[in-house]
Amino acid sequence: MTPTTSSPTTPRPPRRRTVLAGIGAVPLAAGATPVTTAAPRPDPAAGPAPTTLLRGAELVLTMDPALGAGDLGTLERADVLMRDGRIAGVGRRLPAPAGARVVDVSGMLVLPGFVDLHNHLWQSSIRGGCHTQDLYGWLADCNRATLPRIGPQDMYRFVRLAALDALQAGVTTVVDWVHPIPFGTSEQYIRALDHTGLRFVYAMAHDTADLDLVPRVKKELLDPLPLASAQVAVHAGMDRLDPLRRSREVARDLGLMINSHVLEHRGDRAQEPIRSLRAADAFGPDLLMNHAIHLTEDEIAQTAEADVRVAHCPLSNMRLGSGIIRLPELGRRGVRTGLGHDGGTNDTSDMFGVMKAAVGLQRALHQSAEVHPTIPAVLRMATLGGAECLHMADQVGSLTPGKRADVLVLDPGTLNFAPRFDRLGQIVLNGQPGNVSHVYVDGRARKVRGKLVDVDTAEVVREAERAAARVRAGA
Repeated sequence: MTPTTSSPTTPRPPRRRTVLAGIGAVPLAAGATPVTTAAPRPDPAAGPAPTTLLRGAELVLTMDPALGAGDLGTLERADVLMRDGRIAGVGRRLPAPAGARVVDVSGMLVLPGFVDLHNHLWQSSIRGGCHTQDLYGWLADCNRATLPRIGPQDMYRFVRLAALDALQAGVTTVVDWVHPIPFGTSEQYIRALDHTGLRFVYAMAHDTADLDLVPRVKKELLDPLPLASAQVAVHAGMDRLDPLRRSREVARDLGLMINSHVLEHRGDRAQEPIRSLRAADAFGPDLLMNHAIHLTEDEIAQTAEADVRVAHCPLSNMRLGSGIIRLPELGRRGVRTGLGHDGGTNDTSDMFGVMKAAVGLQRALHQSAEVHPTIPAVLRMATLGGAECLHMADQVGSLTPGKRADVLVLDPGTLNFAPRFDRLGQIVLNGQPGNVSHVYVDGRARKVRGKLVDVDTAEVVREAERAAARVRAGA
């Protein structure tokens, strides 16, 4: 079933030239062709977003208990109104404002966009690679071996490919943990993210000698973009205590969160990452820990007491044989936890798969169908829970009026999803990226009737293939 749209004939607003539009003076890798960016795209700064009414959804999950039944705020046969980039109303038989685009979503499911709490988008360059290795082997032979060979222009191509993959799969906010790269490469990285229309958090990791790049990237590249924000990415460990303290000072000066991989591999215990984060005064509500698989009971208690946030990446953890996070214990302690894809070790973007894995791993380990996370709990983790981890719950994560209009429309009328039985269970257990019919970010349509707006996906793939060939040739 495909939503239909009716709208008045209105001219498109002129597209702005972003702060990144003129970037192109970076030398190209040998044999590389310049990045082409002439294709039209929706622009979050080109005037107000259109007013859009999603009419007659079979089910709306608001993620706001005050706006529907139960903890997920479920409403049947309901409408969602988006105006000026925000949620303007949720309810039954909402009046259509003059000039509004009315989208018939009867039979469809509407919910907030997914929040991908941890990714490395450039790692689309190594999809499927080093598949016989654990984390340490994968880092050595795929991650560290590839990154230095990617020039700025090809970085744009890899990041755009992965960002569009995430967007078409229903991700509307992504946190990208970016390894140390030169300023010129950061320009192209951020440019690619901006061109997709995703809301994104750019978590910057830099060596101590280059920490001055963090405020520069924030001020020059991120602050002018309305959908962008920043974090400071770090490596935790007592052997890195001085750089960690310096990074914490920079983050505090800029008012940014710290973002760190913590205890992803059992061998990371030797580095004492929790001790180092506490010693650097970084262990608190402004810390996002990725993976956190091998926390002890005492460390879980410390995490809860300090209100540290956790990104759980089950598909990546499975791929690398890293272990199973103690999610039920984190849940009992009230630790704020969301879900992430984790770049090249997840290999593709599928938040439905991530949710299924988060549920299934715990059920298999504990041999219980009632263990945390339940189906409602994992849906919340993928949306509002992720927003809470980022201190962004006042902006995104639910369909509460006044929040930014980041919205998904799912089509359940497909071979993998039908027939209707239990819609909550089906979203998690049956859902696939192909069920994502419409995606709105800040009230602007980024995917319509199953197709990305103003994107030549075949060309995006061709450019990424050419870039990958250049990287392989430079090996």
